[in-house]
Amino acid sequence: MARVLVVDDDRALLRALQVGLSARRHEVLLAVTGEEGLSKMALADPEVVILDLGLPDIDGVEVCRRIRQWSEVPIIVLSAIGLEDRKVTALDSGANDYVTKPFGMAELEARIRAAVRTHSPEGASTDGHLVVGTLELDLVHHDARFDGHPIDLTAKEFDLLAYLARHAGKVCTRQMILGAVWGGEYGSEAESLRVYVSRLRRKLGDSEGRLLRTAPGIGYSLAAD
Repeated sequence: MARVLVVDDDRALLRALQVGLSARRHEVLLAVTGEEGLSKMALADPEVVILDLGLPDIDGVEVCRRIRQWSEVPIIVLSAIGLEDRKVTALDSGANDYVTKPFGMAELEARIRAAVRTHSPEGASTDGHLVVGTLELDLVHHDARFDGHPIDLTAKEFDLLAYLARHAGKVCTRQMILGAVWGGEYGSEAESLRVYVSRLRRKLGDSEGRLLRTAPGIGYSLAAD
């Protein structure tokens, strides 16, 4: 299983997570402040970080930014219900996923597994190719295949799908997608992003959005598996 660092100032929650995740054979490291979390992050090299946004010393978003200065470790943020703006900010700052409190241990453990899969070599670009599950993208020739069948994509559709594939399993905010695919001056393209997502779903045979998923009010993600 995975070596998991949990950073949260709620000691009761820490104890519950330590028991629950250890029972699922994860190695669990605990920290109650942002500074302690950053220190253990550097010393223990965890495979996944579970990070509360409301820490007593350093804001959780700032912890995300600091980690991203030197590590690509998957970060799952914990957030209170209804703080959508904070979630978006955390994702823009480098978090890979978020879980709202209260949450179930089974859900959290599933997200940990997904984070570990996403951070594995699958999905990485090798010689200009991206592979995520049965999706294959040739970045040099702009060739896309799904389940072994070619997909006819426009240049912008390909760029959008490639961006999501590079971050498979991670929720990408609309701002992140628009900035990366359309550039800094995306203007009215913000309104057409949903149109491009719909086109991709149609061409992938994903009408229910199980592969190309919507995070309401935040953005989109491509399923890692």
